[in-house]
Amino acid sequence: MHILWYPYPVQNIRAGKERYYMNKQNNYIEPLREITMADMFDETADRFPDNDGLVCPHIGVRYSYRELKEALNRVARGFMAMGIKKGDHVAIWASNVPEWILTQFATAKIGAVLVTVNTAYKQFELEYLLEQSDTMTLVMTGGVKGSNYIEHLRAICPEIEKCKPGEINSASLPMLKNVVYCGPREDMLPGMYNFEDIYEMAESVSEEERAEAQRNVDIHDVINMQYTSGTTGFPKGVMLTSYNIVNNGKGIGDCMAFTEKDRLCINVPLFHCFGMVLAVTASITHGTTMVLVDHYNPIMVMQAIQMEKCTAVHGVPTMFIGMLENQDFHKYDFSSLRTGIMAGSPCPIKVMEQVVKEMNMRDICITYGLTESSPAMTMSRTDDPLELRVTTVGKRMPHCEVKIVDPETGKECPHGVPGEIMTRGYHVMKGYYKMPEATALAIEPDGWLHSGDIGTEDDDGYFKITGRLKDMIIRGGENIYPREIEEFLYTNEKVSDVQVVGVPDKKYGEEVMACIILQPGAKATEEEMIEFVRNGLSKFKAPRYAMFVDAFPMNAAGKILKYKLREMAIEALELQDAAEIETA
Repeated sequence: MHILWYPYPVQNIRAGKERYYMNKQNNYIEPLREITMADMFDETADRFPDNDGLVCPHIGVRYSYRELKEALNRVARGFMAMGIKKGDHVAIWASNVPEWILTQFATAKIGAVLVTVNTAYKQFELEYLLEQSDTMTLVMTGGVKGSNYIEHLRAICPEIEKCKPGEINSASLPMLKNVVYCGPREDMLPGMYNFEDIYEMAESVSEEERAEAQRNVDIHDVINMQYTSGTTGFPKGVMLTSYNIVNNGKGIGDCMAFTEKDRLCINVPLFHCFGMVLAVTASITHGTTMVLVDHYNPIMVMQAIQMEKCTAVHGVPTMFIGMLENQDFHKYDFSSLRTGIMAGSPCPIKVMEQVVKEMNMRDICITYGLTESSPAMTMSRTDDPLELRVTTVGKRMPHCEVKIVDPETGKECPHGVPGEIMTRGYHVMKGYYKMPEATALAIEPDGWLHSGDIGTEDDDGYFKITGRLKDMIIRGGENIYPREIEEFLYTNEKVSDVQVVGVPDKKYGEEVMACIILQPGAKATEEEMIEFVRNGLSKFKAPRYAMFVDAFPMNAAGKILKYKLREMAIEALELQDAAEIETA
């Protein structure tokens, strides 16, 4: 896989003025696809009609690509009968159920905008998203993990109890007109459609009308809005196009050497770019089978891998740790596995090595990016040496520019010098929905997107992530990158997982704190862990504090919330006075 170098302005790529692009070695790379998400799916379904397209092994659902295409067309016609048209916003609030995939591609065929809703959302967050996104139609299940979605919706939209389906007139959500329920009819509220109703409604719209709607969708139309995690401030709706998503998914699948013979176990949440792009779009651009698991559960994932002979599985590090440390791990057959992606948070070297050795994932890759960049900007390749696949996040993705800049001066950093990672190219979002000021802060006038991450690039073009700008610890004027300390602590055989955060200090401004999950049965003292770092790294990097925890606070996408760890530490260590000085 060759890497792109831009000898011409990025706008030339967006306008499609160049058919092929040359890298620094004067090698040609495959051009960007100028095709909508819907047309991309149809192309794949027509090439591999009899291949498994979507399989949900735990509920007995199995579609060939031909059957899936027929179902998508019918759902699209049903949505059109419901009044959904190009540009309308359709939100989906559900775990990894078949209706998620049906809704994703049916809206793409109409040109409607799919708005993804975090499965962990509660009433306040749901109301904010539906109002901010101008959602017209909500597709939803009954809930997950003890959260009752119907009760949350009833609380913010009481009108749904007294109206007919399609006639919602909500005071708090004036744009909301339809709610479609995926589940038993007896659980529905009066103002809801059932997902099964869509198939009947489809009869009133012809296939010619649907096909015409699909032809009217442009590759640069926004077809998806994913809301950022919201670890600071209110979540922002990231506007993505077919051009963004199709090409990023294609590049991801290429880096993994995906073909129509691969079978990807998808347990990462579909509402997040990890599920929607790195998994679903990477699959449909290559004819790969999607094996869907409703939600992450180590036993369910291992069962799906074995039952369906999956060749790939994605996950954040904690998901892989959960499988490796499960007492039944050795009962399952992983011989079919070949590749997958570990991403979402820093990937411990030790865990990567275990996955390669014990799960047979010899071609596992790491992807780095953010929702705003569709999401991948760098990725390792299957033919990279294992050492580079476990110690870096790979090289630039094809057709993506990536650079390291000094956060204070904005000047590009020499190789090996840490700075903020920035990216430019086809993959950069159109912007944040209805947030022009936030968009202007994120994207420079010349198209460069700020990542907020600190990293380095070596002489061979491989990138490493050393931390977040806001995670960087400054202790008495010394810049300390948590990732370096975390990686060193992972070499301690007693440590299962670790996160390093900065906590306020009256004397030095900040001090280092290590939050540690021990291996099952292991025992250690805080001073032992601090001394371990002091003996292995520069003394100023040694934690002042260590705290043992059972788990890390996470959002629903599996990202560890370091600010929550910081809050916990301030409370446990009674550092409120120092925190007040810090914010004064």
